[in-house]
Amino acid sequence: MSLDLSALIAEARAAKSFEVFLNAVPYFRFLGLTAREGSDGGPVCVLPADPKLIGNARLPALHGGVVGALLESAAIVQLIWAAETDAIPKIIDLQVDYLRSARPVETFARAVITKHGRRIANVRAEAWQDDPARPVAAAHAHFLLA
Repeated sequence: MSLDLSALIAEARAAKSFEVFLNAVPYFRFLGLTAREGSDGGPVCVLPADPKLIGNARLPALHGGVVGALLESAAIVQLIWAAETDAIPKIIDLQVDYLRSARPVETFARAVITKHGRRIANVRAEAWQDDPARPVAAAHAHFLLA
């Protein structure tokens, strides 16, 4: 199966919906990731409550890799949403700060582009559960742009 992600991105941008794009990426589908419009007009990624995403059953808490994937996904979606191109940005590095245990409940993430150059973009992302003012994790990432 060959996917033309650039075409899917163009289609998603025209429809002002990233569901088509998110559903085309197998890992996003595995996570159950969706996106909605935030209060600032930008995308907010939503990770559903799902027992398969629990990393520590004793607490219980989401797996740290899942939280990191949510933050990376939010950064990618924000870059695609804000870009004038349909190319997929390539991750250079990602630093995640885990601030508190993420309970296995619906979790949200949004990203802000802190610097958008011609070849490199810097993005900051935050994930929260009940209150955006109390993030469970934050990340800073660098992306190579096409």
